[in-house]
Amino acid sequence: MSLYNNHYQNVELFERYENNPILIPSMWPYRVNSVFNAGAVIYNGKVLLLARVEDMRGFSHFSKATSEDGFTNWTIDPEPSMVPEIEGYPEEYYGIEDPRITWLEEYKKYAVVYTSFSRSGPLVSLATTEDFSTFDRYGVIMSPEDKDATLFPRRFFERWVLLHRPTPSNDAMGANIWISFSPDLKHWGDSKPILLARKGSWWDANKIGMGPPPIETPEGWLILYHGVKVTAAGSIYRLGFALLDLERPWNVLKRCDEWAFGPKEIYERIGDVPDVTFPCGMIKKDDKLIMYYGAADTTISVAVASLPRIMECIHETKEFS
Repeated sequence: MSLYNNHYQNVELFERYENNPILIPSMWPYRVNSVFNAGAVIYNGKVLLLARVEDMRGFSHFSKATSEDGFTNWTIDPEPSMVPEIEGYPEEYYGIEDPRITWLEEYKKYAVVYTSFSRSGPLVSLATTEDFSTFDRYGVIMSPEDKDATLFPRRFFERWVLLHRPTPSNDAMGANIWISFSPDLKHWGDSKPILLARKGSWWDANKIGMGPPPIETPEGWLILYHGVKVTAAGSIYRLGFALLDLERPWNVLKRCDEWAFGPKEIYERIGDVPDVTFPCGMIKKDDKLIMYYGAADTTISVAVASLPRIMECIHETKEFS
């Protein structure tokens, strides 16, 4: 079938909330530069966002915001929820960034996988929490340079599974999504790439990375990832879907050719980093996916998609190879 006969061409999978952005720096109870890239979860019957907040020095920490409906009337904690602890965890020297939240039923806790910005570059850290007020740090789980990590909610063959994005020193090699395994959430190994950045004119050429934690469906694990295309005017961060095997998530079943979401509105195209849509949190509610994303590394916005519609799009694509 011709590339240009795609049944879903020109169809918007995500619908933006009409009152975007939903969280902006001026809403914060203390002075900040930007709020973006929030992890998301349903907690005590409310939508909870753990937002990345950049202070006026340029260093990031996490701040909690909650809402009954996930769109309006946000309550923001008066003080930061999680800040870098440099004495015990020197890898957090330049701040903590981009949290992804996963409920671990086995431990009855939430896992927060995040990027620590160390003196040697970004790396992956992990903490657990029961209340999003106190956090038990595991420390470094992936050394520099590595980021965009997210955890599956259960073990596979007795091991926890992490998706993450190491970055090679040679840019020509591209930055790809890898998978790693652990018996205890602390020690990780058996790493290998599972989803490669494409080359040339593709929207996800040269650099890709995970978005929110995987969504479990009867057909497999649905993942939303970002792809970066470098243009003459700079980089564009767009989003696309892939489907992983339900019992062996290291096997990629499908990967959509077209991007599903990308910068279009003024708040996504103008900001600290232009032309960026970057989600760290997505909530499944009935047959809808509610995606919370950083817009231009400055504010937080939300968009909603039909899960059945997404799965139709997934199944229209060719088998992954």
